[in-house]
Amino acid sequence: MILLIVCLVCLLLGYLIYSRFAESMILPFKDTTPAITHPDGMDFVPMSKMKNHLIELLNIAGTGPIFGALMGAKWGPIVFIWIVAGTILGGAVHDYMSGMMSTRNNGKSTSYLIRHYIGERARYPILILIIFVMIMVTATFARSASDLLSGITGIPTMIWVVLILIYFLISTVLPIDKVIGRIYPVFGVLLILMAVTVIGGLVMGGYTFPTFAFENLHPAGLEFFPDMLITVACGAISGFHATQAPMTARCLKDERDGRTVFYGAMIVEAVIALFWATAVLAFYGGTAALTDALGAGGASGVVYDIAVGVAGPVGGILAVIGVIICPITSGDTALRCSRLMIQDDRNYDSSKIRNGLMITVILMMPIIFLCSIDFSVLWNYFSWLNQTLACLVLWTATVFIISYRKKAKYALITALPAVFMTMVVSSFILHSNLGLRLDYTTSIVTGLIITIAITLLFVKYFIVDKRAYAID
Repeated sequence: MILLIVCLVCLLLGYLIYSRFAESMILPFKDTTPAITHPDGMDFVPMSKMKNHLIELLNIAGTGPIFGALMGAKWGPIVFIWIVAGTILGGAVHDYMSGMMSTRNNGKSTSYLIRHYIGERARYPILILIIFVMIMVTATFARSASDLLSGITGIPTMIWVVLILIYFLISTVLPIDKVIGRIYPVFGVLLILMAVTVIGGLVMGGYTFPTFAFENLHPAGLEFFPDMLITVACGAISGFHATQAPMTARCLKDERDGRTVFYGAMIVEAVIALFWATAVLAFYGGTAALTDALGAGGASGVVYDIAVGVAGPVGGILAVIGVIICPITSGDTALRCSRLMIQDDRNYDSSKIRNGLMITVILMMPIIFLCSIDFSVLWNYFSWLNQTLACLVLWTATVFIISYRKKAKYALITALPAVFMTMVVSSFILHSNLGLRLDYTTSIVTGLIITIAITLLFVKYFIVDKRAYAID
C-alpha cells in the first residue's frame, strides 16, 4: 500500500509543479481559442473545462491504462517507475503540447501539425501512418470490449463487434456535443469510480499489496528496456493521445484550461494504470501466476476475474462496465479523429454530415477485417506504432516550442523525452519478435546509433540552420 501511496503523491506533485513548468514554455496565452473564433456546431463547440477534462480522459483512456498495465505488471513492481516517471516527464507533457499546438493552429489535426512544423514532405506518409494507427486503435478497442462482453454474456464476439461498430458510426458523424459531450462526462466519473472500487475491494479483502523491487521479474525473461516501455503504452506515454487532443482543443474556451484538460487527463490515466497494476500483482500474488492467467483467459479474462474476485457481484459489475466503456469511448473518437484528419487534409466542410458519413463508411471497411484478428496480436503491433507516433509528436512539439520562444533551451522539456522514446522504439523493433529479431546487445547499440543520428539531424536542420525560427 505504501508503494501505491508514494506513486500517487508523485503524480500529484507532477501535476502541481511540473505541469506549471510545461505551461511556462508557451506563455503568454492567447485571448481567444478556435472554439470561440469560429464555432461550427459540429466539431468546434465551446465546452466547460471540467467537461473537456472528462471527455479528454475518456478519449485517451481506452484499454491502455488497464490492459497495458496488466501486461506491463509481468515485469513486477518495476513497472511503477515507468508509469509515474513516464507520465510526468513524457506522457503528460506530450499530451499538453499536442493540445496546445492544435489550439494555436486553429484546432488542426495531428497530421497537419507534424507536416507544418517538421516539413511538407512528411504530409502523406504521416497522414497514412496516423490513419493506419487510428484504424488499429478502433479495431483493437472494439475487439477488446467485444471479447469481454462475450465472456460475460455468452453472446458471440462478432455480434458485439457489429453492435459496437454501429455505435462508432453514429458517434463519429454526429456533432460532438450531441453524443460525446453528453455521455462522456458521466462515463469519466464511472471510470474513476471503477478503479477506486477495485482498490477498495483489495483493501477490504486483506490482500497483500506489492512492495518495490528494482529487478526484472518477467517469467520469460523479457527485457524491461525496451519491452516493458512499449507494452505499458497508454499508461505512461501514447502517440494515440496526440490524435485525440485536437478534438478537445476545438472545444476549449480558454487556453488556461489546457493544463487541467490535457496534462491533468494523462495524470488521471496514470492513476488508473497504477490501480490496475497494483490490483493484478496483489490478486495473483506474483508475475508467474499473472502470466499464466493472461495466457489462459487473456487480458479481458484477468479483468473480469479481478473485478468479481475483489469487489463482489455489484462491485464487479461496476468494474466490468467501466472496462467495457474505456475501449468503446476511445474507439469512437479514434474513428472520429480519422474523419477529421481526412477532412482537414482535403478541406472538406466538416459541418456537413454527408461528407463525414462517406469518409467514415470507407474507414470502417478495414476495421471490420481487423476485428477478426486476435486481440493480443493487434495490441502488440498497436503498441509499437503508438510509441513511434509519440516520438514524432514529441519532435514536432520541440520545433513548436523553439518557433514560439525563439530559444532552443526551452524545448528540452520535449526534446529529452523525444530522444529517449526514439531509443525505445528503434531498439524494440530491432530486438522484438515483431521486428528484426536481432540479439539484445546489437539491438541496443544499433538503436543508440539511430537515436544519435536522428538527434544530430534534428539539431542541424532546426537549430543550426534555424528552420524552426522561421515557422509562424
